Amino acid sequence: MSEHDEEPWPFFRYSRSGRGSREEAHEQRIAGHVQRHRERGAQPPRRDRGLSRAEIVSTAIAVADAEGPDAISMRRIARELGAGAMSLYWHVGSKEELLDLMLESIEAEIEVPEPSGDWRADLGAFAHRIRAAMIPHPWAMEFIGSRPPSGPNDARNLERLLGALDGLLDGPADARLAMNIFGAVATYVMGAVMREVQEVRFQRDQERAAAALTEEELRAEHERYRKWFEASGRYPRIVRLMELDVDPDDPATRDERFQFGLDCVLDGIAARLSPPSASRPAPL
Repeated sequence: MSEHDEEPWPFFRYSRSGRGSREEAHEQRIAGHVQRHRERGAQPPRRDRGLSRAEIVSTAIAVADAEGPDAISMRRIARELGAGAMSLYWHVGSKEELLDLMLESIEAEIEVPEPSGDWRADLGAFAHRIRAAMIPHPWAMEFIGSRPPSGPNDARNLERLLGALDGLLDGPADARLAMNIFGAVATYVMGAVMREVQEVRFQRDQERAAAALTEEELRAEHERYRKWFEASGRYPRIVRLMELDVDPDDPATRDERFQFGLDCVLDGIAARLSPPSASRPAPL
């Protein structure tokens, strides 16, 4: 099956920016022109037949990774590919569809595993896979989980997540609880990833600043901070952390810190899934 023969995705594609700009109106006219040609059975111009949807999507993801999703336009991606903007519309119907395809590609990277019968292990694997996918693509956090499934990969992941709770949650109220559980895990992961991305950015800034200083100057600067806190007399606990050389943003502890937070979330979910102690039969 070619990319043009795929079954259309049934959800409405949201417009993610104002539709009144001159560039967007121009892109809509091009898209309509290409669509009319496709409906008549026309083929792309020979010079543009080397393009593929996969190439367009991967290029758009690279641009978003570097500059954020606002940098995405059909004209910009065409320029990156060395093609005409009209060429893209033979493969992707609009900028909104392109963004959906980008998100679908990232959902494929997440790929929730088939339910194993151990809900905690399954949700833990889901959390780690989201983290691994979001760190290189932090812009995607703006869209993932806040909209209907972007395509088959997204729908497959949700179906498998629901399967992870089979046998535990069955009634109408339990369906809402299941979605709240997935939301709690995803919200923790996205918050942790946002913090991690900020840490990496700050670490790079620190490394650039430190590159201009000698080892002696760096030690003197750290000692100046410690003495200021110590002399104030108001921050004994912070001084203690400095004396113990505890760095809350230590890159070496990122995996450990992520797992600690995840375990706290999963422990809370386990408590919600366990029956209240008062309802348990008394021991004989």
